[in-house]
Amino acid sequence: MYPLIEIKTVPIEIEMKVSHAKLEYSRGTADLEISRGDNGGLSIKSRPIKLNIDTFEARNSVVPTAMRSMEQYAQQGQQASYTATATYAQQGHMFLEAKIGQDMITQFAADATMKNYKPNVGLEFLPSVPPEITWDPGEMHIRYEMDKLNFDWRVNQPQFEFTPGDIELSVTQQPDVIIKYVGGPLYVPPSSDPNYQPVDVEA
Repeated sequence: MYPLIEIKTVPIEIEMKVSHAKLEYSRGTADLEISRGDNGGLSIKSRPIKLNIDTFEARNSVVPTAMRSMEQYAQQGQQASYTATATYAQQGHMFLEAKIGQDMITQFAADATMKNYKPNVGLEFLPSVPPEITWDPGEMHIRYEMDKLNFDWRVNQPQFEFTPGDIELSVTQQPDVIIKYVGGPLYVPPSSDPNYQPVDVEA
């Protein structure tokens, strides 16, 4: 007798892919942008000396204006009235004395004559008032401004990128059981088998 059935098992096949974890570092970049701003330059501002000459009073001393003449005449009249008032007051006080002699009257006449006498030698400096002279000092301003450059830095920070590990399992072959019949054909009834031999039961 030999076996009529052959049994064959097919094992399972599993494929495993492993990806390791990674830490990637990306270097930061830096960009520089240069732009030119306001243009500089040189500026020089100069002002010379300024001379101011005021000859108003000097001209009035030679040929006074109508208003100045009126002021002068008014001042002279006011001064004359003050002088006359003082003189008359002094003389009136002396007239009150009990005794007035000829010498007193002669003295009054001489004083009046001397006050009204103004010696004129024919010499006079014109103009009698000098001109008023003033001056403003000169100025010089120098301004220099350099060109302006604007620097704009754009710096990117370094970055770290982490990739975690991965395990991938895939079944490439499913398990199986193969049953194969390896015997000869079965005849029903058995006597139909060409190679049938009756079983001898008498022995």
